[in-house]
Amino acid sequence: QVQLVESGGGSAQAGGSLRLSCVVSGLSLSSYCMGWFRQAPGKEREGVAMTATDGFTMYADPVKGRFTTSQNNAKNTLYLQMNSLKVEDTAMYYCAAGFCPLTLSLRPADVNYWGQGTQVTVSS
Repeated sequence: QVQLVESGGGSAQAGGSLRLSCVVSGLSLSSYCMGWFRQAPGKEREGVAMTATDGFTMYADPVKGRFTTSQNNAKNTLYLQMNSLKVEDTAMYYCAAGFCPLTLSLRPADVNYWGQGTQVTVSS
């Protein structure tokens, strides 16, 4: 059974930082595209970052230069370091795993497994 369990969400001031973790069981991180999505109230779920099995990472334009995803395959754990947080980063953040498509994307349709989400709230 595949499980993705996020942690590390919470509240932060604008300009601050948070680090999310996602512990994965039931699959090997090195065999899947792994990444993060977010969903704000009243909005569609959107991709934040995805890493292919060759290590290439795609970031959404709004987070480029501020967010960094990494993973420890030995610990089966995925991370999202979020710096220079903005109020508009407020959302539920989801860990995601998918069978890598021919072209790496940030589309929710390419995700096969989701975590339960962790809330990030950024205040001004």
